[in-house]
Amino acid sequence: MSTARRTLGFSWPALVALAALAAPRVALHDLDVVPEGAAVAALLAVGPPLCWVAAVLWRRPARPFLTVVSIGALYGVFLAVGHQVFWDSSLGMDAPGLAGLEPGAREALLRGAAVMSSVVTGTMVGVVAGGVAALLGRALPTPVRR
Repeated sequence: MSTARRTLGFSWPALVALAALAAPRVALHDLDVVPEGAAVAALLAVGPPLCWVAAVLWRRPARPFLTVVSIGALYGVFLAVGHQVFWDSSLGMDAPGLAGLEPGAREALLRGAAVMSSVVTGTMVGVVAGGVAALLGRALPTPVRR
């Protein structure tokens, strides 16, 4: 049994697959395919973390909070990669406060900040969803497996 399965209750491929459920939102948001405030945007934002919670409640790993935080951190990596891939069409180099920097330095600084922000954002989504999963796991009875 792998370390991930023992500690988190899922294999690494399963954890990555759960995190990947949130990846389409990155592309659709960065390319302005789905406008903010639309019902689809809300579904893309809330649906994947709800799936994470449901998976943890179904599987009942020993550490549900850690499991969902790990999924959120993996989502943060997807978020960071997505923002880098769609950089020119979504985020770009508009940073008036950094106008005095050389363009290469400005881009490196902005891209680095975007990566860090993405990983923190994904992890924090995992923290919130993990808290919900841990609380629901305590409140709901453990299903009987046959």
